[in-house]
Amino acid sequence: MPERADDGSDIPASSATAATHHADPADSEQSSAMLAAVLASLDDDKAEDIVSIDLQGKTPMADHLVVASGRSQRHVSAVADHLVRKLKEAGFGRADVEGLNQADWVLIDAGDVVVHIFRPEVREFYKLEKMWAADIPPDAQHH
Repeated sequence: MPERADDGSDIPASSATAATHHADPADSEQSSAMLAAVLASLDDDKAEDIVSIDLQGKTPMADHLVVASGRSQRHVSAVADHLVRKLKEAGFGRADVEGLNQADWVLIDAGDVVVHIFRPEVREFYKLEKMWAADIPPDAQHH
C-alpha cells in the first residue's frame, strides 16, 4: 500500500524511501563519516581524479557516489582492496564488491556511499560521473 502525504495523496514508493532515508541525524553523520573515510583512503592510495557526487534527493540507492581512477589494473585492485579493508576496520561493515578480479572497473557498494574505481581509459569510455552530475559544474566536486 502506498504511503500517504500530509494532504492525503499517494507518495510513490521511491519518493517515500528517499524522504525517509535520513530521518535520523545520526544516519546523516554516519554517511558523512563514511564519505570522509572513503575519500581519505583513496587519497592515501594515490587514486587519481577523485570526484564525489552528492546523491541525496536524486536517488534512494545511496547518499554519495565517488568516482576515481587508478593508473593500472594492479593499482585499481590495490586501491579497491585497501578501501574495503579500511571501511571494515572503521566499523562500516562489509561492502559488496564487483569487478575486483578484472580490475578495469571496480564497484564498491558500502551502502550510503557507492564507489567506482576505473582504469582511466575505461572511465573515459563510460563517463559515469557525467550521468549523475549533469547539473554540477566541472571541477566543482573534485578532491
